[in-house]
Amino acid sequence: MSTEPDLLRHTGHLLRRAQQLHQVVWTRDVSTEISSVQFGALVVLARRPDASQRELGRALDLDRSTIADLVKRMTRHGLIDCEQDEADRRRHVLRLTPHGRTVLKTLRPRVDAIEPALTGALSAAERAELRRLLQRLLAHAVDRGLLHGEAPAPA
Repeated sequence: MSTEPDLLRHTGHLLRRAQQLHQVVWTRDVSTEISSVQFGALVVLARRPDASQRELGRALDLDRSTIADLVKRMTRHGLIDCEQDEADRRRHVLRLTPHGRTVLKTLRPRVDAIEPALTGALSAAERAELRRLLQRLLAHAVDRGLLHGEAPAPA
């Protein structure tokens, strides 16, 4: 890795570089049109039909304005429908469209297939440990109020 040795001691720098790697691989191998955040939203909505905009934002740890923009973009591209809840007019109910389900089905194997590009240098045990440690780091951040999303399930 061609970076300053001092920077390699900083977790934030390493996480940023890992995110850069993820973005490059995502764009090359998964999609140039659907972002990994949009894919995450599709996954959440497939698991939770009729989730509210607020619930989706919490699951993805996105603030109100960011989730509103995401929902508008995904609605405009025909991936989701957004309707006002009849029982609570302040609540927006989100559902995958048939097109959204097709996109999710198409992207799932591509997302699974990028794992070797991201973690191919690690053994199976090291990959599991990396995921466990990242989940622990994120759960701790949620517990401390640094993130507002749902804490990852403990590994």
